[in-house]
Amino acid sequence: MTLTDSEVKYIEGILGREMNELEEGMLDVMFSEHCSYKSSRPILKLFPTEGENIVLGPGDDAGLVSITDEYALAVGMESHNHPSAIEPYGGAG
Repeated sequence: MTLTDSEVKYIEGILGREMNELEEGMLDVMFSEHCSYKSSRPILKLFPTEGENIVLGPGDDAGLVSITDEYALAVGMESHNHPSAIEPYGGAG
């Protein structure tokens, strides 16, 4: 299970009871790194989004960081979650 003990305690505090097997499985997936970026999100916030070498900051596509006068590095992170949140039955396909 990817849920931490503190997350389980928090969720069960809201529910006022222990989670059942279905709830545990569903929330385990939703709180996974693949779906929520709970481990990488705080680290990504440490990167600069503006500055002399930032050609294109964060947005819908990859950001661009200038590494020489001729080259820039494209930095992106793929997510399949957003469409699922908007259209849960169609999913992220």
